[in-house]
Amino acid sequence: MQWYLEAIKNYANFKGRARRKEYWLFNLFHILIMGTLYLAGSAMESLLLFVVILIYYFLTLIPYLSVTVRRLHDIGYSGWMYLVNFIPLVGGIILLVFTCLDSDANENKYGANPKISINQSA
Repeated sequence: MQWYLEAIKNYANFKGRARRKEYWLFNLFHILIMGTLYLAGSAMESLLLFVVILIYYFLTLIPYLSVTVRRLHDIGYSGWMYLVNFIPLVGGIILLVFTCLDSDANENKYGANPKISINQSA
């Protein structure tokens, strides 16, 4: 949950780098929250909960884009590579592969490797 909240706090930060851990834990909690709201809305057949889902989705859209762009920065790609997601059939698969790749070794033009920064400060 710490990584989810960290991504929410950095919602407007499209600079820097995000580790795989931050990206995937944000997505995990995002999917769990969306799924729970959806199941509750389906069970109660409540239109209000579906409106809440929609509001939650739009409130987390910018943090999702931000963490994805920072994840792409971590592997050395520009944030504009997110647009590959809009290629029919294969775009989502390409973005999935990109987000699964390991970080650049040390430093790239987007900043220092967050793994090394965290390990040195501990």
